[in-house]
Amino acid sequence: MRFHALFFCLHAKRCAMVPNTVVFDIGGVLIDWNPAYLYRKLLADDAEVSEFLGKVCTSAWNEQFDAGKPFADGIAELSKLHPEKAELIEAYWLRWDEMLGGEVPGTARILERLKSSGVAVHAISNWSAETFPRASERFPFLGLFDVLVVSGREQLVKPGSEIFELFLERAGVPADQCIFIDDNLANIKTAQKVGFQTEHFRTASDLERRLVDLGILTRSADSQA
Repeated sequence: MRFHALFFCLHAKRCAMVPNTVVFDIGGVLIDWNPAYLYRKLLADDAEVSEFLGKVCTSAWNEQFDAGKPFADGIAELSKLHPEKAELIEAYWLRWDEMLGGEVPGTARILERLKSSGVAVHAISNWSAETFPRASERFPFLGLFDVLVVSGREQLVKPGSEIFELFLERAGVPADQCIFIDDNLANIKTAQKVGFQTEHFRTASDLERRLVDLGILTRSADSQA
């Protein structure tokens, strides 16, 4: 009976390989980034912040920069549409660093533990090529990745499958040997379709538990206490 079960597992399409490679998203997983952190300093209240970010400097507008559009072009175009808000729009670039809220608690430590134990660690991130160096200066752990794919450099963005395929080609690993971690469910779904194993990120504690269960990470002393 045991042999039969093993035989079935080895041949079943849904019998997942234990991953040996960890692939991180960055924003929302390792770094807390939110334009509201800046605009709460520049606007009267949260209602004005929500209106400005919902109607002027929107998520869709920001995604252009993740896809490789220069900030100067995007800001000039939007300022023509909203000349009365030009100064606020320009702040999106000039004071971009103030949108960084800090590390997501605990995740960078997991990255460091994986790296020190010899696990291959990579990243696929939607991020502007112009602002990523500014983030790297503030967060040195961004230099730990073996392969780092930044959307703005490649002009490919998640949740498109092309950026995942580019990563696999560059890293030289099969998708089913990777566990991809992202806080965005649309990105998770694409990664699954490409063949990655996945973890929809919520907290560092949940992530640690999953990696320990997979045998990729040893539970920390703090977690055992």
